[in-house]
Order: sequence, then structure tokens, then C-alpha cells
Amino acid sequence: MHSKTLNRTIAVTGVLAAVVVLSACSSGDESTPSESSGDLTIGAIDLSEACPATVVIQTDWNPESEHGHLYELLGDTYEIDAGAKSVTGPLLASGEYTGVDVEIRAGGPAIGFQTVSSQMYQDTDITLGYVSTDEAIQLSSETPTKAVYAPLDISPTMVMWDPETYPDVETIDDILPALSANGGVWRYFDGSAYIEYLKSSGLADDSILDGSYDGTPANFVAAAGKDMQQGFASAEPYIYENEVEAWGKPVGFSLIHDSGWETYQSSVSVRTEALEELTPCLELLVPVLQQAGKDFYDDPAAANALILDLVEQYDTGWTYTEGVAEFSVQQQIDLGLVGNGTNDTYGDFDETRFTDFFDKASAVYSDMGTPPVDGLTVEDLYTNEFIDPSIGL
Repeated sequence: MHSKTLNRTIAVTGVLAAVVVLSACSSGDESTPSESSGDLTIGAIDLSEACPATVVIQTDWNPESEHGHLYELLGDTYEIDAGAKSVTGPLLASGEYTGVDVEIRAGGPAIGFQTVSSQMYQDTDITLGYVSTDEAIQLSSETPTKAVYAPLDISPTMVMWDPETYPDVETIDDILPALSANGGVWRYFDGSAYIEYLKSSGLADDSILDGSYDGTPANFVAAAGKDMQQGFASAEPYIYENEVEAWGKPVGFSLIHDSGWETYQSSVSVRTEALEELTPCLELLVPVLQQAGKDFYDDPAAANALILDLVEQYDTGWTYTEGVAEFSVQQQIDLGLVGNGTNDTYGDFDETRFTDFFDKASAVYSDMGTPPVDGLTVEDLYTNEFIDPSIGL
């Protein structure tokens, strides 16, 4: 496996395949017919001279609430291509037309579980893509990318457990002694880089680790609380309590981020070679993305309704319920998965944190035999130059 993104796609596929599908709360039509872009009046922000006529954004998974800031860019005018797993419509800034269209493409099964960075190099029509920091470091020699906006401040990747079995476990620091004493294992996806980091930090060792996690709840349920498992804090706590009938109770969890593996997940990025050409566009577009995120978390109802409709129409075998969508938004806010970080700005990168993670991840990937490209620096991987510091949540 090349990235945490791929691990995530398999995890969510397996878990949600085991739960009941709840119909999306929209019509399921292939598109919402309305006026064409040519009939719209450009508002306060005009992207038509600086940006491509259609800004193409490649996501890392099926539509979900973590992507709400993108779907907030669409209004009532859009066309859904269920075969291509994409939706296209006028790109709006707080409801006003910007002079260009936006096409949002699904990832994961829609692109054969390829990494987004590889997809961006195969199809250079893609303007922006979701690339996590660990992926950007690991694949820097093959598909170099540069992040320009961070919709998630903290990765939702977690380890979860049964709080009845492990009442004294609160953080990842507590897991190794607890599992060792009880004979349980921490089930995860083989190849997960964060596991190698935890081992090097003394927070886990081979005696408690099991890389056989297949994404389904079966083994966790069968262990009756003895084992722990990888997951995503913005989804599984709700799913296991409310949609996995064989479990049906709360889980405890701790974010991998809190162990020191502080990747920026799903960072909006460009191909490094395209940065100069896209700079005039990014200067205008990135603040629009920031504001769209703010608007989404202020009122997620419309974008979530579209997300649910898209999941139904794309029909990839994955399910996403209204309950999960609503839980995800609130959980992102409550856990600080989305937020302003250490300042008052939404969507920027923290230099100290990025540098610290760069050093950790470079060492881990070198040990795994996939080192970053020679000479890679932190400055090669991200920039805050397009961020509007006045936009915060």
C-alpha cells in the first residue's frame, strides 16, 4: 500500500458494506436542471481570467461530509455523471457565480484505489487533488505535489476499543500495557506508516500488532472486546454504536494524531510542476475554498443532501447514511478535526508542526525502503501564500 488514503478506502468500504443502507434524502435524479453558466451573472469574485474554465478537483474517496467544503461550491445548478462518478456545475463563492465551473470527482473505487497524486499525473486536466502529507513525502520522487490548503487540521485516523473491557485506557500510551496484560491485539492495515512510527516510539510492538485488518467489523465483534482496531473517528464511533447490530454500543478511541504522527490529511494540492502556471488562479481560488468550508460548517444541510444523493447515484457498493453524515460534521468540530489550529485562520499549515512531521515521516519511509526524493525540503511540500488569514471558523 502506498498511503494512508488507500488504507482508509478499504477500511470504510469494509465497515459500511456490513451495515444497512439508508436512502439518501434527495430525488436521485441524474442532474438538477437549471440555468446554464452562461445565464449567470458573475459576482464579487471573478475567476474567469485566472482559472481554467472548469476547475477539476480529485477527491480521495466517495462523497462524504469531510468533503463538504467542496460540495458547498455547488448551488442548484449541476450535472451528475454517475458513470464517471463526478458532479459539475457553476463554481459559487457564498452563492455568487465566479465565472467558471467546478467538477468534483470521487476517488477510491472510482479511480481503482489509485493514489490521488498518481491520478493527477495521469490526467493533467485535474487542477487540484487531495494529497495527505505522508503520501506527498513518500511519493515525492514519482509524483511530486505541493499543498495549498488544509481542509482538515487533524486526521481522523484512530485506534478504537471496548471501554467495558479497557476502562483504564484513555490514550495510545495506555494501549501496549493493556493489550499485553489481556492478550489482545491491535488490528490494523499492513503497511500503515503510522504503525512503524509507533513502534519506533515505543508505543507499540510486534507482540500486540496484527496487520490482518480487512475493513470489516467481523473480527472486532467476534473478539468480544478483547482486541482493538484501526478506524476513523468521524465515522466508526457512530457506525458501530448505531449501524453494526452485532455490536450496538459505544467504542472508546484515541486519535493517531495525538501520538505525534501529525499528518495533514486530504490536503488540497497541485502538481508541483503546475504551481507557477496556476498561481494567478490559486490567489483567488484558495480563499474561496476557505470560505466554502466556513459556510459548510455553519450550515451543512444542503451540501450533505447533495453528498447523500451522489453516494446513491454513484452506486459503488459503499453506503453513507444521513446519520453518519450529521455525526461526521459535529464530530469534526467537537474533536478539532476541522478548525483554526494554533491561530485564527482556517485552512493554513503550521510550519513547526509540518517540519516535525516531515522529519518523522522521512525517517519512517526511509526505514520502509521508500525514502523521499533526494534534497526534498518542507518548503517543497506546502505553501500558505494563497491563504487568506482573515478567514477562520
